[in-house]
Amino acid sequence: MAIENNSADNLQVIVPNLHKRYSGVTATNRMVAPKLAKMFRAKWLGPDAPDGIARIGVADIAKIWRRRTPLIWHARRNNEMIVGVLLRSLGWPLKLVFTSAAQRHHTWITRWLINRMDAIIATNDISASFLKRVATVIPHGVDTNLYAPSADRAAAFAQSGLPGRYAIGCFGRVRAQKGSDVFVEAMCRLLPRHPEFTAVIVGAITPEQTAFANDLKRRIEAAGLQSRIVITGELPIEEVQRWYQRLTIYAFTSRNEGFGLTLIEAMSVGAAVVASRAGAAELAVEDGVTGVLTPPGDVDALVAALEPLMRDPALAIAMGVRAQTRVLAKFSLNAEASRIAEIYRALV
Repeated sequence: MAIENNSADNLQVIVPNLHKRYSGVTATNRMVAPKLAKMFRAKWLGPDAPDGIARIGVADIAKIWRRRTPLIWHARRNNEMIVGVLLRSLGWPLKLVFTSAAQRHHTWITRWLINRMDAIIATNDISASFLKRVATVIPHGVDTNLYAPSADRAAAFAQSGLPGRYAIGCFGRVRAQKGSDVFVEAMCRLLPRHPEFTAVIVGAITPEQTAFANDLKRRIEAAGLQSRIVITGELPIEEVQRWYQRLTIYAFTSRNEGFGLTLIEAMSVGAAVVASRAGAAELAVEDGVTGVLTPPGDVDALVAALEPLMRDPALAIAMGVRAQTRVLAKFSLNAEASRIAEIYRALV
């Protein structure tokens, strides 16, 4: 079956992405949707469609009205749930699925929408505990073919042109919620003691976070580390993947997080991880084996966890190998897609 030839009559799944700005939710959706499109006749609605799944336009949605065969509408945001509930109330034959990664009490409107879903997926047990209804826990997965270790990490890092021999990274939008300031403070303490390392922050700086980012840059300049703490800004996904492959250590410093896809992406490329206990960190990381867990927002704990790995890169490399093995076993994209497919089949 060629997915480009899907018609309104034989369509089985609509994957809405009703958010203009690229986000972590969009990233996880983009990764799993092409896998699901190999198992179901599926189309993507909205911007940032990935390769491997056909698109559907708003005008095409009208053709589904009064169709007898139900199809899946898989929402991941409130606005996508609202549209799904509205369309179904007007006669569209939708089965509504919602994936929740949030680790907080939901607003009344979110609770109201959740209670109108036919199936609920949570990305971890903590997220499930806030839903107030039965949910199936399905962790996010990572494409282990795209996020694979470099054949030669040293050569990959050398291509960056940065000083030193090893990279330590922190990826994600530059803001307090991601703990970008915690990472910078830890690097200002550690890099003078470990001259073979360079730190890299890969992520967008949104207009509302400009003042926060400028403060980080002032701290870096005051420490005299402008050449060794690099903030790249937003990069194309292919370049982000190359940066992952340059890492020896990855610091996951979020203060709070829905899931934290960057964590398992870093583990998949074989980086040693030091992770705050946020999002799915305690699900993904075996403390002391495939990574080290620290309290969120605790600079002293982050420094204490990172220093042994920076002092002995061989220790970090060995931990990274164990981290990759765990992702292959527990957090592959194929495993995530297969479990979501079970939900779909039960509904239609």
